[in-house]
Amino acid sequence: MFEAPVIDERISEIAPGFRAMSIHVDATNVGQGSLPTGLLSDVCQYVLQGGPAWADAHLTSWADAYTRFGAKPNRTPCSAQSLRKRVLKDGIIPSINPVVDLYNAVSLKYAIPVGGENYDAYAGIPFLTLADGTETFETVMNGETTIERPLPGEVIWRDDVGVTCRRWNWRQGTRTRLEAAAGRMWFVLESLETMPDDALEEASDMLVEGLKMLMPDCSVSAQRIAA
Repeated sequence: MFEAPVIDERISEIAPGFRAMSIHVDATNVGQGSLPTGLLSDVCQYVLQGGPAWADAHLTSWADAYTRFGAKPNRTPCSAQSLRKRVLKDGIIPSINPVVDLYNAVSLKYAIPVGGENYDAYAGIPFLTLADGTETFETVMNGETTIERPLPGEVIWRDDVGVTCRRWNWRQGTRTRLEAAAGRMWFVLESLETMPDDALEEASDMLVEGLKMLMPDCSVSAQRIAA
C-alpha cells in the first residue's frame, strides 16, 4: 500500500508555487519491455534546439528557491538545471539504465526535476522538509561510502532513517537509489509557478507511458501534491 508524501508547510514560504506529481509503481513479478530507440538522444536534440519554451523561466525560479533556503544554485543547481547544462555543453548525456534514462528524458523534455527512488528501501513515508542538521545522508566519495549531514534549514527529502535527497533535488542518496526496473518504485516530478500546469500533466503522462512500456503490466498510481 502506497501512502502520499508529506510536504512541510514551511516549503510554501520558500516556493509558494510548488506543486508536483507523485507516482508510485509496483513492478513486482512483471514482464520486461523496452523504451523507444533513441529516446534520450531525441530529447537531447530537442533541448539543443531550445525546447521547451518555459525552460529558462522555470529553472530561474528553481535557482531563486534554492537561494531562499541558503543554497548556491551556481554551485549546486537543481537536478533539471544540471542535466540541461550537460546537454548544452556536451550535446548528450550518457545512458545509465533504462528507468533512469526514462526519467532523465522526461526531465530534459519538460525542464523539470524528476526523481526516482527504490520504494522498497524506504523507511516510512517520503517527507519534504527543512533539515535541522542532525540528519544523516549516505553518499559515496572517492569510491567509498560516507555519511554527510545537511545544513540546518536546507530543503531535503527524507524518510524515517535519514535524508534521501539533499538540497531539495540536487543530490540523491545511495540508500534509496533506483538501480533496476523491478520491485516497488516512487517518482516525483517537481514544478514551480513558471511551468505551465498542463505541461506538468504531460510530463507525468510521458513518464507513466514509458514505465508501462518498460515494465508491462506494472501497477501505476499518480497523485498531485502541493505545498
